[in-house]
Amino acid sequence: MTQSTAELFAPVPGGIELCYQTFGDPSGQPMLLVMGLGGPMTWWDPEFCEQLADRGFYVIRFDNRDTGRSTRAEGRVTRGMVVRAFTGRKVRAPYSLTDMAADAFGLLDHLGLASAHVVGVSMGGMIAQTMAILNPERLRSLTSIMSTTGRRTVGWQHPSLLPALLARQGEGREAYIRTSSAFWKMIGSPDYPKPDEEVAAQAAETFDRGISRGGILRQMLAILTQPNRATRLHALKMPALVIHGPADKMVHVSGGRATAAAIPGSELLLIPGMGHDMPRQLWPTIIDHIAALAARSTVKR
Repeated sequence: MTQSTAELFAPVPGGIELCYQTFGDPSGQPMLLVMGLGGPMTWWDPEFCEQLADRGFYVIRFDNRDTGRSTRAEGRVTRGMVVRAFTGRKVRAPYSLTDMAADAFGLLDHLGLASAHVVGVSMGGMIAQTMAILNPERLRSLTSIMSTTGRRTVGWQHPSLLPALLARQGEGREAYIRTSSAFWKMIGSPDYPKPDEEVAAQAAETFDRGISRGGILRQMLAILTQPNRATRLHALKMPALVIHGPADKMVHVSGGRATAAAIPGSELLLIPGMGHDMPRQLWPTIIDHIAALAARSTVKR
């Protein structure tokens, strides 16, 4: 296996530079992993990426704009704007999920890849769906994990989470670790709780890679102002897999069900006891299904 140990940087249109890393043989089937709200690429565990690479995939993980070591976007977003968008009122977002999908295509272009299997988690699933709609010929397969279609009546957040999402966090590394760890305990998989030390270690690594509180608000506004993709998802013809946990408080399982219903021929995998994370115990199941989906693809270029 060949892993790019160095973190590399790809200039993409719009003045954005994405930090990325690869796993596996470049001659393998390309697989782009797209992370969710506020999540750097390191939230895709290296061992998870290596296990995918062992299945013959050339795995690419990256920091979305406004996360980790990728470019910080411009545009001020206040908590009041987020609340207005959450209640359905019109708000102008600094950028959209379409812009973030264009970033991902720009990364593929930088790597000289005409197409790839695309796997997205949460907001990353929304970006992956948007990629499939915009340029379906560039996706060998689509996997949408704990995500939704953008329709406001599905995939909602549990009301208990809103105060935590909008709370003003204390300054500094320890405050971030404390608040982040508490939030992950709220949304994690109840049947597969992650040890406290692992949750804290992930929070510490996230902070050390670079936190942009303004960036998180900009991403939240991109999510809250997204269109309903359901009708356009009906036109997709690529192999598609939708994975969701019935215990997900961050994106209600109705979002996964709606996504699967919208994409013709898609497979819906509901995993009991899974919340808004991907516990290590579930990796074999998730990877098996992703690999089986990829095997159905007829796109080889």
